[in-house]
Amino acid sequence: MTSLQNRADVIVVGGGPAGASTAWALARNGIETLIVDRARFPRAKPCAEYLSPQAARLLHEMGVLEGLERSGVTTLSGMRIHAGSASFEGNFAGSHGFRGFRNRGIAVRRERLDALLLDAARAAGARVLENAVVQDVVRDDSGAAVGVSLRRDSTVIELRARHVVGADGIRSVVARRLGLARRMRWPSRYAFVTHWEGVADVGDGVTNVAVVTDSSRATAAAGDADGFVVKLVASHATLAPHFSHARQISAVLPTGPFGSRAKAACAAGATLVGDAADFYDPFTGKGIYAALRGGELLAPYVVESLRAPNARAQRAALEAYDRCRRHEFGGKWRLERLVSIAVAHPPLLALIARRLHARCDLADLLVGVAGDFVPPREVLNLRFAMRLFAPLTATEAA
Repeated sequence: MTSLQNRADVIVVGGGPAGASTAWALARNGIETLIVDRARFPRAKPCAEYLSPQAARLLHEMGVLEGLERSGVTTLSGMRIHAGSASFEGNFAGSHGFRGFRNRGIAVRRERLDALLLDAARAAGARVLENAVVQDVVRDDSGAAVGVSLRRDSTVIELRARHVVGADGIRSVVARRLGLARRMRWPSRYAFVTHWEGVADVGDGVTNVAVVTDSSRATAAAGDADGFVVKLVASHATLAPHFSHARQISAVLPTGPFGSRAKAACAAGATLVGDAADFYDPFTGKGIYAALRGGELLAPYVVESLRAPNARAQRAALEAYDRCRRHEFGGKWRLERLVSIAVAHPPLLALIARRLHARCDLADLLVGVAGDFVPPREVLNLRFAMRLFAPLTATEAA
């Protein structure tokens, strides 16, 4: 690397959806942007591999949606939730008056999606440095971030920038080095993600299978994550029949524990986005949407901070981003916490599932929130709760 390449206006640590979205938006604004990632793409990534209907808008903006749709990805009309013997189904194209950018979600392998998003960032003008492990954030005498230190092969390199973005996931090096990381004690869950053939086709005949369990049960996976998942699926009366003729085709990738939220999403000269800023519980499926949307939110504030006349104005721009992010995602965070409480109490979850099975309109509304096009306030209110638990009519109870 030449000395010129060792500098950029912004270094984005992490080349997943959050990093690619941020870099794409910055590069389009004329900001010299460098993405740094430890992996070489395409690479496997533990993920539900679900994109909500509203995530389609962001993919369209980045110019990758139409190509994805032409490639034959599987579209999803809604969600079916099982809770013991109870279940309910909600449709994205419900009759509640809300519409997403598309009326269907998308199931796509992360290997394909992430490569397309990185290509979009490159096309916008961002540079990408792969196989580079960031070890630390470089700071000046005032403590402001001015770059990163990384290892590539056996060489340690220091890269300088006017701003550093941590888009490096749940165990963000940037968040930890800046003292922004904070682990939430509850919920403490782990996910074990793999792919099978012969279950329900969500693209190329392959199904994403993610087993989520609490930390006490997750210890049983030590040394044999594949065996742990197979045994858990086989013990589930509802799931087991669907896997009787299925075949596992990829090794299990673990991730977790869930439940991390940064003390703040900004520091002097640096910001966090995506899972690096907050990672709670993926049950409501907001991960990729929040990553893409987070990058879209962040970029204008970074541009403002780079053009600010002094350190105080720079800090004000970054703090405004943090407030904007909390406002944007706060409702979904509250819903995720309520969902976690229900999941931790199976009888309560089964009761809610039975009620939603009888009230399809409410099920569609809840699934619309999970699809990121219905505002969370539509279900986070007393009226929704009263409708959910009101006595059922004869037709609803049938």
